[in-house]
Amino acid sequence: MRARTTWTRRGVLLGALGAGATAALHATGSGRATAAALPPLLVGDQKSRRVLLLDSATTTWEPSGDPASVRWEFTPEEDSRYDDLDPGHSWTYVSEVKSRTWQGKTYLLTTASYGFAAVVEHPGKNRYWAARVTDAAGTEKSNPHSIELLPDGNVAVALSGSGEVRLYAASRSPYATEYTSVPLTSAHGVHWDPATEMLWAVGSGQLAAYELNGPATGRTLVRAYATDLPGPVPGRAPGGHDLNAVAGEPDLFWVSTTDGLLQYSKSRRQFAPYVPSSCGGTLANVKAVSNAGATVALTAPDGGLDRTWWTRSVRVDNGPVPAHTLAGAAYGGIYKARWWQP
Repeated sequence: MRARTTWTRRGVLLGALGAGATAALHATGSGRATAAALPPLLVGDQKSRRVLLLDSATTTWEPSGDPASVRWEFTPEEDSRYDDLDPGHSWTYVSEVKSRTWQGKTYLLTTASYGFAAVVEHPGKNRYWAARVTDAAGTEKSNPHSIELLPDGNVAVALSGSGEVRLYAASRSPYATEYTSVPLTSAHGVHWDPATEMLWAVGSGQLAAYELNGPATGRTLVRAYATDLPGPVPGRAPGGHDLNAVAGEPDLFWVSTTDGLLQYSKSRRQFAPYVPSSCGGTLANVKAVSNAGATVALTAPDGGLDRTWWTRSVRVDNGPVPAHTLAGAAYGGIYKARWWQP
């Protein structure tokens, strides 16, 4: 599918951002050696209904038999600070895990498919903001899939089921439910980009960027830019899934689709396939991707598990081990994982 690009007044800024960007888009961290000590890995395990911060020096994680491999964990179940969100239901299929620093504090950002969305203080697990995200009929079919904390303290959530990006007025209260929204078909990923000062989002067929408009307590999103995702099959949506910054390369984003793993250059306005150096297996259906220097961590379904989208392992490209595996009868339903890089 040929990419189509649309522009508004931010287009000039986007075109000027990446002058001198690296020509080889797939050469993540080019020229940098793999870090001697990699950060921990933040893992969303749908089987155990937990977010786990796991030691990256451990090849096989066994939380039950080796609790030292778990640096920290979060579940809202049996935590009174989140009782109002009915986590026994809404905290089903944890669908996003990422870390952020804001105003001197570190946070876990997390969502679950049946409606849970939260920004959780690390390590104390206090609630910066949280809500039960439902569709217009009040059901879990909205399927929150990603979340982002903005510089003004508000929170964006991508909803794949209802096909929208919502902007919650989280700066007002930890319990704020007011939001504005913009449509994006099968919205799966959101990411705040400080270079363009815009919120970027990926849906089934497009990568889009949004300006923030209005006062902090009443923000709206205005689409400033959009481009079609490349796909090998004409007439079929490429199935955009994950969106993340390429650490150390401010011009580049990670973008995953049904068919492959890409990087997008803001200055060149181009997608290019990511070419792994050591990671085996297909790069189709990547659910989450991040890099620490030249070392890339990603998750993609294994097959043969209780859910077709689960994996037992976090695969590693250009790292000291090819994969980290989550073992134990109660564990091993990984959906997303990212390097802990708040």
